[in-house]
Amino acid sequence: MSPKKSQVMKPATAALKLDVYLPATPQEFQDGMVSREELDELQRNPPQWLADLRKDGPHPRNVVAARLRVSNSGLARGGITDPLTTAQIAALAADPPEWLVKEREIHAENKREERRLQAAREEAAAAPVQQKAPAKKVASAKKPAPRKAAPRKAAAARRGR
Repeated sequence: MSPKKSQVMKPATAALKLDVYLPATPQEFQDGMVSREELDELQRNPPQWLADLRKDGPHPRNVVAARLRVSNSGLARGGITDPLTTAQIAALAADPPEWLVKEREIHAENKREERRLQAAREEAAAAPVQQKAPAKKVASAKKPAPRKAAPRKAAAARRGR
């Protein structure tokens, strides 16, 4: 029985889910489709090539960014566009350039703000819903004067009758 189309994924999708850099995977992984069961098995019992890739790299951008504690955009602003190995990441972390220090500060501030907003949302959701009383209509202090109708005779006189 072959897997249904919805149960298979492209190698790029599987590599993304496994947090590995696709061009560094074996050719047979890159050429074939991966079923959901195969992906689950790779996650439970990673083969040696997958364990080595996760340990030594090269790592995709999202992994590099996470290990350096910056955003993907921060990597781009810092000029990092290629995948990095674990050794390259360690070297950057050991002696961080100025851009990395700045991007870490920006990333940390963004994370603090996200946590603050999430806490505010949770607090608002947990607060009991208060029903507002209908607002009373307030009469205006000054009512407009009623419009006076012109007397019929005066109106007829103006028309020339």
